[in-house]
Amino acid sequence: MVSHTSTFVSRARSYLSSGSVGRVLGRGLSVAVVLVLVVGVLPLVTAAPAFADATVPVTKVTDASDTPEVLTVTPDVKARFDGWETVDKTTDGAMANINAKVVGSTTFWRHGYTGDGVTVALIDTGVAPVEGLTATGKVINGPDLSVEAAYENLRYLDAYGHGTHLAGIIAGRDDEAPLVPKERDSRDRFLGVAPGARILNVKVGDATGAADVSQVIAAIGWVVEHRDDNGMNVRVLNLAFGLDATGDYLDEPLAYAVEAAWKAGIVVVVAAGNDGNAVALRNPAYDPFVIAVGAEDPQDTPGVHDDTVLEFSNCGTDGRHVDLVAPGKSIISLRDPGSFADSFYPDARVGDRFFRGTGTSQAAAIVSGAAALLLSQRPELTPDQVKALLTSTARPIPDTSQHCNGAGLVDLAAVYRAATPIATQTWDPAVNPGPFDLDAIGGYWDGLTWGGLTWGGLTWGGLTWGGLTWGGLTWGGLTWGGLTWGGLTWGSYLWN
Repeated sequence: MVSHTSTFVSRARSYLSSGSVGRVLGRGLSVAVVLVLVVGVLPLVTAAPAFADATVPVTKVTDASDTPEVLTVTPDVKARFDGWETVDKTTDGAMANINAKVVGSTTFWRHGYTGDGVTVALIDTGVAPVEGLTATGKVINGPDLSVEAAYENLRYLDAYGHGTHLAGIIAGRDDEAPLVPKERDSRDRFLGVAPGARILNVKVGDATGAADVSQVIAAIGWVVEHRDDNGMNVRVLNLAFGLDATGDYLDEPLAYAVEAAWKAGIVVVVAAGNDGNAVALRNPAYDPFVIAVGAEDPQDTPGVHDDTVLEFSNCGTDGRHVDLVAPGKSIISLRDPGSFADSFYPDARVGDRFFRGTGTSQAAAIVSGAAALLLSQRPELTPDQVKALLTSTARPIPDTSQHCNGAGLVDLAAVYRAATPIATQTWDPAVNPGPFDLDAIGGYWDGLTWGGLTWGGLTWGGLTWGGLTWGGLTWGGLTWGGLTWGGLTWGSYLWN
């Protein structure tokens, strides 16, 4: 059954008068959320095209596309986050093992580099104030662009569990752990890859892991514009989502958004996707500028002789494949008590504090932490140089195609020793879809929370899911049917 209305992302020409807006509206275009400069009742004069997210009757899509002022009309789609590991009961995926035995984060720690002074922007489902993420200044709240922003008790918080899990992998640090930890400290304290780094929490996903691509594009634009506010120094952006790559990246607004971040000096790390080895990279991982990360299983050994790329990890094509891989199987990170994932997947719990997650999301989070470590050692590096260092030093996995393997497993011990290369990527850039009007997207932002973690007075005790209702949807009675939480298949838009 086809619904009578759908949401589309459209691009308009550089000059729209109030009369031309009327002609578009007259064809059935009802603007719901505006991403960039779009006129209402006054003429707009701008050198760049306008870009909007709008609700259009399906029967009017062709009419809207044929309007002279409209350049393109693209479906706006939903995002979903990964499932959780409930079978593996080993501790192979503990961060202590990953840091010391697999990717070599401890090499940087031994020389005093922990990611200190670097902020990693995490556009995800929010972050919960759980132990490991509550140190002063550890988490900075940016805007909440999710549908939950209107609810004060959910604002900024992770009601799903995905963002908290990734934040722990990237930069988690128990309060009792030294600011510059040693390898032995990770035996009884939780430490992410870059325990000295900060997390900029930009929430777009709701309690079921859903988000619109328009929210994500607006979030990226906000990060670029505010990257240096209050000395925040955002140098890394972690994106654990993907849209079906049905067209050329050159024409994708999302690809343009990530390239804008890259050109602003932000290393963009993107999960490859969880659709299977034979599948192309998802958008925006298929943009050649960014770092596309696949997932591998290190088999709890320090060498790569027995490693395998996980069967769900997208590998890519001859034209564009993963850049490198990182551990993505049963990664043990911070649990978000009372969240959707925690409530529906109790078998993924590890004790009272931790939770297992499998997917290219977790692999991307490890690489984001690796980039933060490198930038704390060499803050002058460009994103192109960071990508070159990470890929040129990676360890190839034997008997694995380059599509699935990329350059190989990230190796921070080798990165630390490597000389800084001269590196400039020369790919064709994506087409500019128009400037962002961040105030028009909605959501909530009351300035950065700086110098301490402030949660608006909320006492975090988790959510009660039985019968919870908002926005007209009753979650207590929701039937999931054949929905696959493993992240292998989930409609056309997937968070990894």
